[in-house]
Amino acid sequence: MGRYSESEEWADITPIAQNDGGPNPLAAIAYTEEYSEAMGYFRAVTARNEKSERVLDLTEHIISMNPAHYTIWLYRANTIFELQKTNGSNLQDDILEELQWLDNLSLKHLKNYQIWHHRQTLMTRLDRIPPTELAFLAQMLAKDAKNYHVWSYRQWLVRRFALWDTELPYTESLLAADVRNNSAWNHRWFVLFGQHVDPRSGKGLDEVGHIVDEDLLDREVGYTEDKIRLAPQNQSPWNYLRGLLRKRGSLLECKAFAEEFVGDVEGEGEGCRSSHALDFFADCMAEEKEAEKAGKALELLAKRFDPIRRNYWNYRRGLLGLGAVQA
Repeated sequence: MGRYSESEEWADITPIAQNDGGPNPLAAIAYTEEYSEAMGYFRAVTARNEKSERVLDLTEHIISMNPAHYTIWLYRANTIFELQKTNGSNLQDDILEELQWLDNLSLKHLKNYQIWHHRQTLMTRLDRIPPTELAFLAQMLAKDAKNYHVWSYRQWLVRRFALWDTELPYTESLLAADVRNNSAWNHRWFVLFGQHVDPRSGKGLDEVGHIVDEDLLDREVGYTEDKIRLAPQNQSPWNYLRGLLRKRGSLLECKAFAEEFVGDVEGEGEGCRSSHALDFFADCMAEEKEAEKAGKALELLAKRFDPIRRNYWNYRRGLLGLGAVQA
């Protein structure tokens, strides 16, 4: 007794069994009967290149059992597009209906990559972003603020629909809620500078003549410093600050700021509130050719504030021509 073998709707289809290597396969996969039957019918409809409503029902059934089956997702997308051509339906309406179904599935399978690739495939057929799309992504990120698949898709969406000017307030709301949200810091950088990057080569236009907006850099440096003051031991904004200053070619602009957090560098580091500030300060000293001062900051990191990475800090000291320190 099977869902499809007993159905009149599928009486014209002869399922194709999976070939595991003969009657006595070495390592046959123990599929359930339900899944094996559904896949047998799927192989049969793909063999005849059928694109129909019943195929959509079949792929939905298989996805409910195995949402990571990429081939099923791809065939489902192609079926949706083909049905629109043959039935003359409104493709946007078909896609919006598919997205509504997809929303519920995405909330159930938060880390499923194939779901997001399918969503992206659908979006390539639209001229404008659906009005509920960003709200749904916010719902997803509220469940997991660091969901890589959602962030990757959102960045693609920003580029696809040119959302550069409207996305920045969203990053500010995320950082106001959690200043340690490294994904939000990454997205903020993408929103501000990603539009000046060739997505194929990864090279920024500022590397080949694009003039960086100095007012924007001033604003972002001030914004980042304010966020660092809220949580000095948070690495993400320190990295963000470095990226901003590299666009100007020097870290020294913020040396005095870093000194607010490093404490007694000449002594034993009393009053140090951030190992990341100490690292930043060391690079500033190296930039000023103050090797001994840079080396002292690196020594404090190796011996007191970040000894787990002592070998790395000693490597950095070696670049300055200084000897290694012991714990």
